[in-house]
Amino acid sequence: MSLSENKPSGQAEQSKPWWRYPIVWMVVAGPVAVVVASFYTASLAIKHVDPVLDTSAGQVKAPSEAPAVQARNHSAEPAREPADR
Repeated sequence: MSLSENKPSGQAEQSKPWWRYPIVWMVVAGPVAVVVASFYTASLAIKHVDPVLDTSAGQVKAPSEAPAVQARNHSAEPAREPADR
């Protein structure tokens, strides 16, 4: 009889290297996918930087920017009357 015939099947499974088990790749795949996605997102953010808008008084250039500037100015003003309770 050879040695492989004497071993139970459980011991034969444990002799495989770690990369031969599919569960290892399932566990590693999640964090690796997140790291790759974060590098991709960072590269997009670096390549396509949003321009900074000058929103100082009278510097609104497009009508589409006006509501955002009005909301910003409204939220920055102190309340004139106490809120109803």
